[in-house]
Amino acid sequence: MHSSKSTPDRADRMMRELDWNLLRSFVVLAQSRSVTEAAHKLRLTQPSLSTALKKLEDRVGRRLIDRKPGYFELTKAGEVLYREAVDIQGSILRLSTLMREMTDEVTGHVRIALASHVVCPLFDQVLAEFHAEHPGATLSIDVLSSSEAVSSVSGRFSSFAVCLVHTRNPKLEYLRLYREFFGLFCGPPHPLFQQTGLTRADLEGHSAVSFETDRLQDALKPVALMRAEANMGELVVGTSSHLEEVRRMIIAGLGIGPLPLHVAQRDVADGMMWQVPPYEAPPAIDVHVVWNPKATLNRAEQSLLTRLQNQIDSTPMADRTYR
Repeated sequence: MHSSKSTPDRADRMMRELDWNLLRSFVVLAQSRSVTEAAHKLRLTQPSLSTALKKLEDRVGRRLIDRKPGYFELTKAGEVLYREAVDIQGSILRLSTLMREMTDEVTGHVRIALASHVVCPLFDQVLAEFHAEHPGATLSIDVLSSSEAVSSVSGRFSSFAVCLVHTRNPKLEYLRLYREFFGLFCGPPHPLFQQTGLTRADLEGHSAVSFETDRLQDALKPVALMRAEANMGELVVGTSSHLEEVRRMIIAGLGIGPLPLHVAQRDVADGMMWQVPPYEAPPAIDVHVVWNPKATLNRAEQSLLTRLQNQIDSTPMADRTYR
């Protein structure tokens, strides 16, 4: 009889005693590499944060982080708690927005998480139409890596994301916005600049610059394969999650780098870049809109997301494919 009551009793005790500040501290801990780093982010002393972690572990009855010199990892229980705590944090952060919506249903703020290489006329058109219809709504765009953008949507920090997708989170919704094709380029200081008649073999031994997701296990796997086929796979001397910085390194001559063909077109025409092989069958990359169906959206967020979804649905894929 006693054991049958233990689980509900424990759940009731946790509901009464669990402190949000403990969960908030744990989220920062889980996103850090050490207690020292997390304490700095939270502006707490290391002993205070260690005490908070011990208190939280006592509340949930599980060890949450394995710590020893040179080792700092979440336990399985810690991973479960982190996922739930991020979800709770997102809901709390949105409370002020929901309260504002109760008194002002016309305006609202939209926060978009955007991968830096998103160059899409359809998306720009939707933003223009949205602003014309809702001039009182405000907008912020956070440029993040694609994985960070997805995490931001999962944690309900962002209204939606526009980014690359490697593995799909079953709790999120995905809709392909457009398809782009990548090529390899070099800048004026590079020895292959303005060289004609190049073949893939001419790239062998040259250094490369690229995106942080240009890896066989990540979203730009087709681009990584393209480099590998030219025997450039291990010679990456510079990386960034921002297209502008990859472009900067290419133009500066640090190495050969990948860019979407439609994005690099102007630089090639201006003599700032030169495309190198392969010229045929460039790798295709899909960019998606990602949103959290469980998030409570304000009117502005819902309006923009619905407008974007409708525009995608009514536009043939051929018109959303940029070469």
